[in-house]
This record gives sequence, structure tokens and C-alpha cells, in this order.
Amino acid sequence: MTAQKITMGPAGLNIPDHPIIPFIEGDGIGPDVWSASKHVLDAAIELVYGGKRKIEWKEILAGEKAFNKTGEWLPAESLDIAREYLVSIKGPLTTPVGGGIRSLNVALRQELDLYVCLRPVKWYKGVPSPVVHPENTNMVIFRENTEDIYAGIEFGYNTPEAEKLLRFLTDELGAGKKIRFPESTAFGIKPVSKDGSERLIRAAIKYALEHKLPSVTLVHKGNIMKYTEGAFKIWGYELAEREFADHVYTWGQWENAKKTQGEDVANAKMKKAEAQGKLIIKDVIADNFLQQLLLSPKDYSVVATLNLNGDYISDAAAASVGGIGIAPGANINYLTGHAVFEATHGTAPRFANTNTMNPSSLLLSGVMMLEYMGWHEAAQCIEEALATTIKRKRVTIDFYNLMHDATLLKTSEFAVEIVKSMKI
Repeated sequence: MTAQKITMGPAGLNIPDHPIIPFIEGDGIGPDVWSASKHVLDAAIELVYGGKRKIEWKEILAGEKAFNKTGEWLPAESLDIAREYLVSIKGPLTTPVGGGIRSLNVALRQELDLYVCLRPVKWYKGVPSPVVHPENTNMVIFRENTEDIYAGIEFGYNTPEAEKLLRFLTDELGAGKKIRFPESTAFGIKPVSKDGSERLIRAAIKYALEHKLPSVTLVHKGNIMKYTEGAFKIWGYELAEREFADHVYTWGQWENAKKTQGEDVANAKMKKAEAQGKLIIKDVIADNFLQQLLLSPKDYSVVATLNLNGDYISDAAAASVGGIGIAPGANINYLTGHAVFEATHGTAPRFANTNTMNPSSLLLSGVMMLEYMGWHEAAQCIEEALATTIKRKRVTIDFYNLMHDATLLKTSEFAVEIVKSMKI
């Protein structure tokens, strides 16, 4: 069997039976959780497909390992390989100290234009949770990945750039009075584009329709940031009504019906749309949504939001189902096919090489990768085996400390236990 690259065709990804997939093992606990995850991924593929399918893993360098070997945190060669082979997976990477790249994760997203940060959030029975009913949380978060304050347009306090921008804001735009302490102010610029917002929201709507989910919620702070986050909401409704008219019903349409025909008619139209199985497009203010994550998470299935909101929301949602130690993530460009699947937690350097940490975040990111490739049987095999292992209370230290009568396993032992639990 000859290993081949994944390619992008007119109809979407072309996945060979023996694809070459680049990986970055990561820093800190990265090697431990990657080794365990790779063991489970390979075992599931072998079990389910009986040798017909297999992944050829190709290591690329980033982070401390890259810096120690090449003097660069993110070598151009690594970016070129990730770009060429389309689909890759990575462990956690450290943030360089003392200048240079502010974040390797953000750099990868920007360089490959991975505009969707995809974060599914669901509870696995037996996972310790701080909420009473974690089973009510089952949502997929689409976080815009390339704009907002993460674009990196910042100017430090007392720099020539900040002083120049201050003069422009004061002299050209007349905004000087809105800057409370002009002599000691740093600046960050928040770009939010119609094109960037629409491609993110379009991806969220398509996902919801393909998976037959009931709603997409636009989360924003448009009551304050009217021309950025407020526009995100408006553009989202306009897109939904323009491109998906036969398949969706929006709160914007409900509000228009309420104004022109009365609330009873508007409510009747909403109920009819729900009965017809139409996708409901709605919106909520970001701070209220953080409250709703605790009070009524079952009301949300797909969430589309901007970059900073998505950062807060995805971690808060993950906490309600057991924490980011079991939260997977992916960064995807649905137009080019490029995707990087990643652990959502940090490097935890003091636990490096201890073989003690939970590999579930990276492993479940690998499950997302298999689903993205269309290898759904192997993905389901792993997810069910992981759930069984947790229900049996055979877990790593993070869950062990929160469970009664559990069995403590090393990272590698946890992987072995998952493989033992696999069924087809």
C-alpha cells in the first residue's frame, strides 16, 4: 500500500486509504499525550478497517523542539508541509517568551487561513463536572479564527506608533474625548469584516443542516460594539435569509412579522417553521450567553461567534462537561480543505515526561480528524471505547482525584485501556 497525500478536488477532500498526515507532538506533556493518542488512533483504524486503511504519520517541527533543532519556533518548512498535505494534528505548543511570535497556535491559524475554530462540547457519562446536569450540554462552537483582536494590531503604551494613532484619532476622527487617559494608553484594533463573518456563519449553518441540528445561535456583543459585533449579527441574518431561505427561519424574520402582522402571527410562523424542521437562526448577547451555558445549555446546538467571545465561551462550556482536558478542537478552512486538529489545553511543563496527564483532548481531536476524513466508523469506535473506559472509572489523575472508587492509570495505560474497550 503506497502512502499518498490528501488532496482537495471540486467535490471536496480526496482521502486515500493510506494518507500521509503530518503531526506535531507538542511541548511539555505533548509527547506523552501524543504517544497515547497515536496508539489509540492506529489501533482503531486497524480494528475497524482490517488493514485496508492506515495513516502514515509524518512529523513536522514547531515549538521548543523546532527551536532547539533549527533556531526557529515555527520553521517555514513546517508551514509548507502543513499547507501541502492539508490535514494535520498537533499537541500543545508553548508560547515563546521575549518577543517574536506571540502565539504559535495563532500563527498557524493566520498563515493557513484556518478561519473556523471548531469546538464540540459534550459530556461523557462518568466525567466529573461542576454542574448538576452536564448531560444537557451538547453543542458545537464555531469560533471565527482570523479576525477580531487576534489579528494582532496592537500598539504599546508610550510608543511612537501609539502616539501617531492617538493624533490620528484626535485630529482626524475627533475621538480624542473618548480616550480617558491619552498619555498612558495602549491601543488594540478590532477588525471584523463582512466576508470573514459570512464565511464563518455559512460554515456553521451548513454544519447544522448536514447534522440535522435545530438551531444556530449568533453570539455577539452588538449592543455595545455596534459596527463590529452588531454587524456580525446583521450579516449573519442576512446571509441565512439570502443563501438558505428554504431551510431556515430567523429571529430577524420573526421580528419583522411581529412588527407588521403582530406577535401572535409571528409566533405561529415560528412554530410552523419548527414543525417543518427548519433550522432556527437566533442571536444572544455574549454575557447573557455565558449565563445561559449554566442555566439552559440544552437550548443551544450550534454556536457561531467572533474570536474573543469564542475563546471565553469554548473554555467555559468545556468546564461544564469536565474541563479542557477532555475538550477537542480543530482549526479548519472549509474552502481549501486545510485543517489542523489540536489539543485545547496548554503544555503543563511541570508534568512533562511524567506519563500522568489525560490524553483525551488530543485523542478526541483525532476523532474529529477521522470524521473530517470521512472515517466515521473508526471515530465512533474510539469515542465509544473512551466513554466505556471512563464509565469503568479507569482514568488518569485529573479524573481520579474527583471520582470515588476509581482506578488510577498512567497516560499510556489509559490508552491501552481504551484499546481493550474497543468493539466493532
